[in-house]
Amino acid sequence: MRNPGVFHVDSEIVVPFFDVDSMHIVWHGHYVKYLEVARCALLDSLQHDYRSMQASGYMWPVIDLQLRYIRGASFGQRLNVRASLVEWEHRLKINYLISDAATGERMTRASTVQVAVHIDSGEMQLASPQVMLDAVRGVLS
Repeated sequence: MRNPGVFHVDSEIVVPFFDVDSMHIVWHGHYVKYLEVARCALLDSLQHDYRSMQASGYMWPVIDLQLRYIRGASFGQRLNVRASLVEWEHRLKINYLISDAATGERMTRASTVQVAVHIDSGEMQLASPQVMLDAVRGVLS
């Protein structure tokens, strides 16, 4: 069983025509975009989005991405993308579940790992900056 995380946010996406192939199935690379939409919603809920990260002096590049396709999504399908915060003290790990919004059927599982990198020095941080810890603590308390 995947770690459900300590905090999650759901985002709905309706599959647009330009994301599908000639069989009207979502091209596999577009799922990464759906994860980004959900990750941004999660960070917004933490009140520590990418602009806040940059303003605090850190960027957070994705260093690992895992995707498991279970069933292809199709044109016009309503998807629920759940982003769940799993780790935040040394790195930012988010688990994702993409499911059919109408039936709840599981379509795709994924996870991303991001690390803090100091903007000025380019140095990867071995622990999350205090500003990130405070943002998570704010939603958990």
